[in-house]
Amino acid sequence: MNATPEAIDQDATAPGSERAPARRHATLLHAPRYRGHSYGDNHPLGIPRVSLTIDLIEAYDAITPGEMAVTRKAQPAELEWFHTREYVSAMQRAEALGKVFQRYRDRHNIGNFENPFFAGFFATPATATFGSIQGAEVVLGGQMAFNPAGGMHHAAPDQARGFCYFNDPALAILRLRQAGQRVLYLDIDAHHGDGVEAAFIDDPDVLTVSLHMDTEYGYPFEGGRIEDTGPLGNAVNVPLPKETNDSEFRAAFTRVWDAVLDRWRPDVIVVQAGTDALLPDPLGKFGISTQCFLACIDDVIETSPRHADGTPKLLVLGGGGYHPLALARCWTGVWALLTGRDLPAAIPAGGQALLREVDWDMDEEEAWYANLFVSRLDADRSGPVRPELEDRLERLFHTHPLLRG
Repeated sequence: MNATPEAIDQDATAPGSERAPARRHATLLHAPRYRGHSYGDNHPLGIPRVSLTIDLIEAYDAITPGEMAVTRKAQPAELEWFHTREYVSAMQRAEALGKVFQRYRDRHNIGNFENPFFAGFFATPATATFGSIQGAEVVLGGQMAFNPAGGMHHAAPDQARGFCYFNDPALAILRLRQAGQRVLYLDIDAHHGDGVEAAFIDDPDVLTVSLHMDTEYGYPFEGGRIEDTGPLGNAVNVPLPKETNDSEFRAAFTRVWDAVLDRWRPDVIVVQAGTDALLPDPLGKFGISTQCFLACIDDVIETSPRHADGTPKLLVLGGGGYHPLALARCWTGVWALLTGRDLPAAIPAGGQALLREVDWDMDEEEAWYANLFVSRLDADRSGPVRPELEDRLERLFHTHPLLRG
C-alpha cells in the first residue's frame, strides 16, 4: 500500500469522536441473512454492507445484545400497504421458481442488471423492509431505531427501480401514519429520494426533504428539481452541484433543516442515511467527509421531536453506499451518535483486520485509501461555498411555498 494516510482532525468535539457518556436508547435491526451474498457478482451492491457495519461496531465493543433486534420477512399483506399485489406475487414466484419470467422483467423491471435475480430475491428485501416497519414500531414504543438494511427509496408500487425492490421507507412512514404521526422524511443519500416523494405527494401530513446530486447527471435523471414541490408544497428538493464539499453540504443542510423543522413541526423524523455522498463512493459525485455526514445526523438527533422522557422520535434507515469501507466506518459513527457512545477515531486492531479482509481495491491509489483502514474519520474537506450553490438556495427559499417569506 503506497498511499499515505490523510491527516485527520481528531478534535474532541467532532461528531462521533468524543461525546458524553451514553445518553440514549436505540435499537439496531438486523438479520442473519444479511451475511449472505446478494445482488450477484459485478453489481454495485454485491458488497458487504450491513454485516461489515455490525462487525465494525462490535470491534469497537459498541453494542450489547439488548440493543439488537432480529427482524423477520414482511408479509405480503404488509408489503401491499404500498406495493401492488401483482408485483409482490411476481417477486415471490420468481424466488420460488429460481428465475424471472420475461413478462415480469418487462412489467416489473426485475431480473435485469439493475435489479438482478439472486438467491433470496424476495426474502432478503422483504426482511429489510420489515426491519423498517419494525423500526417505526420501536420509535412509537419510545426508542430510536436504526435499520442499516433499509433506505431503498427508489422502488415504485409495481416496479423495482435503482437497485430497490421494496420501498421500505414508504412502508415505515405508512406505519407511523397509521399511528396518527405527522412525519418529516429527510433523505441525504446522493440520489434523489423519488420513490418516497411520489408515495406521499398527496399526503398533507408527510413532508419529504431530499438533498441530492443534480438529477441532470445522477440517477434517477429526472425530477428532484427545486421547482418540484408537489401540489401541496410538501416536497423540498435541494439539488447540489458536483464535487459538493463539506462547507457547501453543511451550509445547504443547516439552512434547509432549520427552516423545515420550524415550519413543518413534525411528530417524528425518518432519515434515509445513504453514504454515497462520501468522497470515496464510486457512484456518488460529491466530496464530503464522514465528519460532515455525522454532523448532519447529530443535528437531526439534537433537534428531533421528543417522547415524554426526552428520547428523540427518530428512525434512521440505511440506503445507498457502494464503497464498503467508507460505508461501514460512517454507519458505525451513526450508531455511536444514536447511543451516545464515545468512540475513538482510531479503528481497533480487530476492526482494521476485518476491513483489510474485504475484497476491495478500487481506489487503492487514492490519497485517502490507507486511512480507510486506520481511522473512522477523514481529512477535513471544507472549501469555498460556490455562488452556484448560494444561488440555488436563494431560489429555493424565494419560490418554495413552505420556505418563502
